[in-house]
Amino acid sequence: MNHLIMKSIIHNFILFTFLIGCNNQAPDLKPSEPATDETTVMLSPVQLKNAGIVTDTLSGKAISTLLKLNGKIDVPPQNLVSISVPLGGYLKKTDLLPGMHVNKGQVIAVMEDQQYIQLQQDYLTAKARIKYLEAEFNRQNELNKDQASSDKVFQQAESEFRTQQILINSLAQKLQLVGIGINRLSENNISRSINIYSPIDGFVSAVNVNIGKYVSPTEVLFELINPADIHLNLRVFEKDISSLFIGQKLSAYTNNDPKNRHEADILLIGKNIASEGYTEVHCHFDDYDKTLIPGTYMNAEVMVTNHRAFVIAEEAIVRFGNKHYVFQKTDSTRFSMIPVEIGETNAGFTEIKNGTEIALKQIVMKGAYTLLMSLKNGGEEE
Repeated sequence: MNHLIMKSIIHNFILFTFLIGCNNQAPDLKPSEPATDETTVMLSPVQLKNAGIVTDTLSGKAISTLLKLNGKIDVPPQNLVSISVPLGGYLKKTDLLPGMHVNKGQVIAVMEDQQYIQLQQDYLTAKARIKYLEAEFNRQNELNKDQASSDKVFQQAESEFRTQQILINSLAQKLQLVGIGINRLSENNISRSINIYSPIDGFVSAVNVNIGKYVSPTEVLFELINPADIHLNLRVFEKDISSLFIGQKLSAYTNNDPKNRHEADILLIGKNIASEGYTEVHCHFDDYDKTLIPGTYMNAEVMVTNHRAFVIAEEAIVRFGNKHYVFQKTDSTRFSMIPVEIGETNAGFTEIKNGTEIALKQIVMKGAYTLLMSLKNGGEEE
């Protein structure tokens, strides 16, 4: 009996001791952390201060697209001059070379031909004969008034006088056409040669003749260019024409010197579409550059405003896993990475195509890269 009582007491003591031991075990007082995923990063107050995080909402802005075009430098017809000799002749002298500068009124060539002599002779002869015909016309006029001569004789004298006047005037025009001044022309200074003068200030673009060669009236001796009004002739395809307007600014450059930009304005937009699907757009350079030679191939860039959209600073967008993201501030120390679809970038701002989804959220504008590094490092530690 006593043995059973003692055994029961020992059993109860062991059970009591076990229960006390379980109750006295230290509880886990550490608060459980909310589960985080691969797109969320949490910073300590010190990290947050050092990161320089700045948040704001998206802003709306007009998005501009960089339209790239190409074309060639051209000159308007009034600035491109082809020099020829209306009556033809032999080239006696010229000093012109392609690229040489010429001044307006400068003698650029001397032509020689016997027809110049004949033309001057005909003019002087006709001018000398008209004095006799004029005197005869006046005499017959007086006789006809007194009925001392018939009307037929008077009309013949008048016809010869008027015909001679027409001949003199036509010969004078021919002389002026080849550059021979009739006021200085006399029987004592008939010349077998004529001078060709430059009609513009500019440069020689082509020399098509040589000394001693005979040139016909249809042949071009020289081609001169006045570069003061050169312009850029761009080819613009039909889909882009509506984006351009008169006076619009653009920047042009050559393939050989892309850093040297030439500013220009759109001067004229063509009204017809070529079979290849483009039209010509003429642009005027703001400043003349002598290195710009007609025929030079050039590229051009035009900023075209398309639409208004939500935009964000480029530095607020991070690239991770071949996708683009921004960070949203979810609380004072926690930031979540949100995928975004980006569009055009202009002046440091990038279009967010899905901007309406995050328009009212606080987005990290500065410090996004720091958050990305923290997120990556955190992932590696795990």
